[in-house]
Amino acid sequence: MQRLQNKICVVTGAARGIGHAIAARFLAEGATVVLTDIDETAGIAAADGLGCRFEPLDVGEEAGWLRLAQVVPVADVVVNNAGVTGFEGGMVPHDPEHASLADWRAVHRVNLDGTFLGCRYAIGAMKAAGAGSIINISSRSGLVGIPGAVAYASSKAPIRNHSKSVALYCAAQGWGIRCNSIHPAAILTPIWEPMLGEGPDRAARMQALVADTPLKRFGRPEEVAAIAAMLASDEATYVTGTEINIDGGLLAGSAASPG
Repeated sequence: MQRLQNKICVVTGAARGIGHAIAARFLAEGATVVLTDIDETAGIAAADGLGCRFEPLDVGEEAGWLRLAQVVPVADVVVNNAGVTGFEGGMVPHDPEHASLADWRAVHRVNLDGTFLGCRYAIGAMKAAGAGSIINISSRSGLVGIPGAVAYASSKAPIRNHSKSVALYCAAQGWGIRCNSIHPAAILTPIWEPMLGEGPDRAARMQALVADTPLKRFGRPEEVAAIAAMLASDEATYVTGTEINIDGGLLAGSAASPG
């Protein structure tokens, strides 16, 4: 049997990148998928391509989540994936000295507020059944300092903590609603494009960005989706309040070369 048979799964920010890969994997595992995104044109195209339902959603707006609760009142799995780096409109200062308050708030609105609202929605959509899986996509950047992207790093760090609080709250209610976080490092998705750019130095930029990664490569969205599928499934019903790093060994330390 497919691992997510008969499960209703909501995936945010799934028009592209990691969210799209998760939606595709969930469908392959037999799930009924509700794909959401703020970009309605891309979201509709993605949903049509995958063969699933699309619902527009700005994760940073409470009204959007209240609407989703009306049209999708029940869910078995919610993946809070939607996120921004702050560089979507081009390279702007995001260091602790020069980042603007407006840019700081814009990143936190999506990444942190969106996760809070998504968890709140998920609890409401799952508590009648008393079971479910909430998967919050954080980042390796939420575990270490990133001086050139302070808003992004800061917005991803609390996701780890909030996931644990949600897990403990749900357990205290006697529900089998689990909440875990995934922390990808350099996964090759469109979110990296502003930093990679085009031109003859693109390959060099890519290598430089993964130079400290023991496996010496970018990860693939499908590799994150595989972990999400496990956490969403009934194989992981004893896994809650934990985090999984998908980083090519980066947080393990440095890979020593034989002398």
